[in-house]
Amino acid sequence: MSVYLHGLSTALPEYCLDQTEVEQRAGLIFGGKYPQFHRLSRSFRSAGINTRHSVVPLDWFSENHGWAERNAAFMTGATALFCDAARAALNASGWSAQSVDCVVTVCSTGIATPSLEAQAHKKMGFRDDIMRVPVFGLGCAGGVSGLSLAQSIAAGRAGFRVLLVVVETCSLSFRADRLQKADIIAAVLFGDGAAAACLCDQAPETGRKVRLGQGYQKLWPDTLQIMGWDIDKTGFGVVFDRSIPDFVSAEFAQATSAALTATGLKHSQIDRYICHPGGAKVVAAIETALKLEADSLDKERDVLRDAGNMSAPTVLFVLKAVLQSGRAGQFMTCALGPGFTASYLPVHVAAGAGA
Repeated sequence: MSVYLHGLSTALPEYCLDQTEVEQRAGLIFGGKYPQFHRLSRSFRSAGINTRHSVVPLDWFSENHGWAERNAAFMTGATALFCDAARAALNASGWSAQSVDCVVTVCSTGIATPSLEAQAHKKMGFRDDIMRVPVFGLGCAGGVSGLSLAQSIAAGRAGFRVLLVVVETCSLSFRADRLQKADIIAAVLFGDGAAAACLCDQAPETGRKVRLGQGYQKLWPDTLQIMGWDIDKTGFGVVFDRSIPDFVSAEFAQATSAALTATGLKHSQIDRYICHPGGAKVVAAIETALKLEADSLDKERDVLRDAGNMSAPTVLFVLKAVLQSGRAGQFMTCALGPGFTASYLPVHVAAGAGA
């Protein structure tokens, strides 16, 4: 059964952080107690990022925060982002909140029980019999994996309307107490954001037809240490191994080949890969692994420049930018995340007016 994208939206929180100011603030926080900071600080300028957004202001990062305070900020900021992204996607699709049959919520940067769609239920105006599917732990792969899950649910019931909301507040996991390289790199790369999509097996009446295929995932055994969270009494602590670009160069092409075979496609049929821009080095490594022309992943670099790595929703920012550019044809979305996992989903965009 075909599943179509009816609306796609993105949302950013109110606080815009200039990369130069972030570097200066990081220097004040880390400079006097972390001897390697001066060498690592060059990463702020080579990361390909100009601005990022956060649910808290820049001054927040100069203070000490424990679990309770971090998660309280998550509950407030993530719920607001959920509503902003969801409402925009519903408006783009012409759907009402009352017409949504299922909501899939993807988030790995905070703990909410009841989960975020329940927190936002009254504000959004969802029905009381809506199906709720909260998903935790997918990290940067969550945008593609969440879209794949939403596609599968929509394909399973005729006329079933599925709303996917992907929310991450990466900034709240900033740690100045551990003095690990991964924490410096996290301070260089990560920001907050959300995206939402409306899916149904019935094609939209207007605009281009954006059809979603079945997803594919690849999990590498014995790679748990590459990416994820360490959890302690202060909160989440990022695990972000320096081997990721090399791992992408070594493994991504073969995984992509398997994904293409599983979805009945060939590399020559893909008009555009739509990739999660984990960082400037990762984007370059993907281009090399897939034998793409240098700088062909231009929208990925644009999103990284303007919003940083927001984890799961980032790839949906890229998809939206590609659709808005008027591109049509056969796409393959892909993202890498903790597991270590690669996630893929084919997207076919018909030529014609509107997106």
